[in-house]
Amino acid sequence: MKPRHLQIPAHLAGQRLDRALAQLVPEYSRSRLQQWIRDGQVLLDGAPAAPRAPVAEGAQIELHAEPPPPASTVLAEPIDLDVRYSDTHLLVINKPPGMVVHPAAGNRAGTLQNALLHHDPALAGVPRAGIVHRLDKDTSGLLVVARTLQAHSALVRALAERRVKREYLALVAGEVVAGGRIEAAIGRHPVDRKRMAVTAGGKAAVTDYRVARRYQGFTLLRVRLQTGRTHQIRVHLKHLSMPLVGDRTYGGRARYPRGATAEVRAALDAFPRQALHAERLGLEHPQSGEALHWECQPPGDLCELLAALTPR
Repeated sequence: MKPRHLQIPAHLAGQRLDRALAQLVPEYSRSRLQQWIRDGQVLLDGAPAAPRAPVAEGAQIELHAEPPPPASTVLAEPIDLDVRYSDTHLLVINKPPGMVVHPAAGNRAGTLQNALLHHDPALAGVPRAGIVHRLDKDTSGLLVVARTLQAHSALVRALAERRVKREYLALVAGEVVAGGRIEAAIGRHPVDRKRMAVTAGGKAAVTDYRVARRYQGFTLLRVRLQTGRTHQIRVHLKHLSMPLVGDRTYGGRARYPRGATAEVRAALDAFPRQALHAERLGLEHPQSGEALHWECQPPGDLCELLAALTPR
């Protein structure tokens, strides 16, 4: 490919090379730019440089960027999507419970990614069809999708810098007295590698929660993620001995409160998934910087379960 030639403007003078470059070519993530710098694919005034190297006003950058990502090998499928917001940069989807986000072994079709590629074929040119964060298969709710490389890079950075606000409704076993913060590192379970666990050698993870409503034997929490580890809410709540209702992986068999009616027992037995819903999402628009917020009610199965419980 022909190299791309750039010049450092006055307002970026003195910054690190990787940070300055990320602002000049926002269609690429900073991690990708750093790797190109280390591989010698970025020349500063005609010579290789380190990502931390300071840049001067007027400095010349030669960028030997790789070609755009190839079209996705994931097949487009005509699957209905509940689109809550759409513009040329973003989509916000209300994902139903039971839908897998990314294709994987055993789930090659019927995923959100398959559906997105049918909804907007141009997403084949964006990594993972624009999906920058995920929800577990059986978790419902709001999820943002980037429609351009620039939006993708901006949202990845915003997530890393904890500027994307995600709040969940979580129904847990037990009557929680008050809210709090959970700070406990999460990594692979030492025995069952398909599960996650609180481990000393894991990655830092922070979850805030507060009580939304109390029921006999259960509590509805509002949970806010400060980090985005795999199964974070499920693992953290299990760690505090208040597992999600319906979470067979981390919560075990269904728990019935003392004196539970036949209706309550039947509702708990029939609930097929973890009682977790991504209710609220907030972020800055990657192009305009406007503060955007969305909220969606939980799906019918969770509403029916809550209606069957006895309020305190």
